[in-house]
Amino acid sequence: MTTKPKRIERVVALSKLLADHPYRLFSFSYFCKKFDIAKSTLSEDVMAVKSGMELYGLGKIETMSGAAGGVRFVPCHLPEDDEAFLQELAVRLAAPERILPGGMLYTTDILCNPETVVRLGEILMMRLAELAPDCIMTVETSGIPLALQVARAFNIPLVIARHTSDITEGSTVNINYVSGSTKAIQNMAMPKRALKPDSRVLIIDDVMKGGGTASGMIALAHEVGAKVVGKAFLIATAEPQRKLVEDYTAIFTLHNVDEENQIVHVDINK
Repeated sequence: MTTKPKRIERVVALSKLLADHPYRLFSFSYFCKKFDIAKSTLSEDVMAVKSGMELYGLGKIETMSGAAGGVRFVPCHLPEDDEAFLQELAVRLAAPERILPGGMLYTTDILCNPETVVRLGEILMMRLAELAPDCIMTVETSGIPLALQVARAFNIPLVIARHTSDITEGSTVNINYVSGSTKAIQNMAMPKRALKPDSRVLIIDDVMKGGGTASGMIALAHEVGAKVVGKAFLIATAEPQRKLVEDYTAIFTLHNVDEENQIVHVDINK
């Protein structure tokens, strides 16, 4: 750069770099070199970003000292803002025009809306942060947008299982599983190199009814020696009460879809 940037310009650039890379730990030397400033000056800039983020509930800036330390951005919002967002989303989900035959809801528009699905990914990340996963796992197709945004919020890879193996993915691991709702036997496949043994896996999907698909992903992860540390969904149905998986997280519970009277009962899980 030909001119020395002003402090406000550095702070804007610092905010952008951190927000674009959630959970990535940047060393202080990285920013000192990039902005050509002393560590003491960088510390003042970081504190300015930290104060602004926390003041408006736009996320957290965490700093770590020591040789392996640095600064990172954790995407989150104020609890009351998240509650208002989910309340608005619950109203959208309960719209009668979303009712599909068989008592399900149309959610593709929600899961394909970048602004909405990014926020959902951040909410799930904050709720499940203590699980410290190494990767996110989902199955094609409708759960991919949500799973990708959870992976982005954690800054970890996404692994996608498929119902049929693909020649472009090399050798695969295949398992058969039983659908929790239809009781039909289905197939699920994953590239052998996608998951490393002892990986901590967080399973993400859009909707869970009986839990068969989630159970299949658990079996697939175990097949390569990985450990499933959690399961999370956008929506879990209230029925059947007994699922094929336990200890899961769901943002919403779908209690009832009355097709005749066009009424949908959806609750937010705190």
